[in-house]
Amino acid sequence: MVAPMNFNEEYTRRIDYIEKILRRYLPAQEGYQKVIMEAMEYSLMAGGKRIRPMLMLETYRLFGGEPGMIAPFMAAIEMIHTYSLVHDDLPAMDNDEYRRGRKTTHIIYGEDMGILAGDALLNYAFETACRSFDLDGEYAVRAGKAMKILAGKAGIYGMIGGQVVDVKESGHEVSGDVLDFIYRLKTSALIEASMMIGAVMAGAEDEDIRTVEQIARKIGLAFQIQDDILDVTSTTEVLGKPVHSDEKNKKTTYVTLKGIEESKKDVERMTAEAIRELNRYPAQDEFLEQLLKSLVYREK
Repeated sequence: MVAPMNFNEEYTRRIDYIEKILRRYLPAQEGYQKVIMEAMEYSLMAGGKRIRPMLMLETYRLFGGEPGMIAPFMAAIEMIHTYSLVHDDLPAMDNDEYRRGRKTTHIIYGEDMGILAGDALLNYAFETACRSFDLDGEYAVRAGKAMKILAGKAGIYGMIGGQVVDVKESGHEVSGDVLDFIYRLKTSALIEASMMIGAVMAGAEDEDIRTVEQIARKIGLAFQIQDDILDVTSTTEVLGKPVHSDEKNKKTTYVTLKGIEESKKDVERMTAEAIRELNRYPAQDEFLEQLLKSLVYREK
C-alpha cells in the first residue's frame, strides 16, 4: 500500500530545491557595481511561496520532463516576478515599506537602487533563461519556444500591460470586464507562462500547451481574487505586508464589485474547473493538484 503524500513535507522539499537553483543563478557580488548584485539577492531571496517556478517544475514533470533541463527558466520566472514586486513597492506605485515581513528593497537600498534592482532582475532573468540554448538538439529548439512565451507573458501584452491598466485606472471604479483584463494580464500571465514553459520544455503537444494555458489562467484569476479577499479579511502580521492597501489606493477589486461571499464562490468555481481539466491527463500529479488548491485557499 502506497503511503499518502504529506503535502507540507513535499512543499518544503520543493522550496529548498528552488532556493538552491536561485542561488546557483544569482550573479557574484563583485565589481564596482556589486551593490546592485546585493540588492538583487536581497530582493530575490526574501522568501515567498515560489509559486511560479514550482508550477513550472510540476507541469514539466507532468509531461515527463527529464530532471535538470528546466532550471534556468525556473530561476528566470522568479526573477521576473521579483522585479515586478520591487517596482510595485516603489513610492510612485504602491508605496509599501514591507514585503514578506521585512523592509522592501527601496527602503533598504534607496529609491534609485530599488528601480535599478528591478531593472537588473528583469534583464538578468533573460540572461539566465538564455542559458537553455546551451542544451543540445531538441532542447535548444524547445528553449526558443519557451523564451517566446516568457517574453510575451512578461511584456506589454502580459504582466506589464495589466500593470499599466491597473495604474491608469487606480482611483476610480472600473467595470468587471476591465478588472478581468487587469487580473488576466497582471497576475495570470506569469502563472500561464510558468505552466506553459514547463509543458514546452517537456515536449508537450501544442494542444496540451493551450490546455495548460487555460488551466493556469483560471488558477491565476482565482489566486488574485483570493488576494483581494485577504486584503480585507487578514492582518499585516499574517500576510507579511500591509492590509487594506487596495482601499488605501482606491482600487476596484472583486470584493468591491461582488462582495466577499460572491468572490469566494468565484474562487471555488475557477479552481474546480482548473483541477477538472488537469485531471484529464493520465499521469496525474497529486502534489500539483494539492498545490493548486493551496494557492487559492491560502490564508496568506
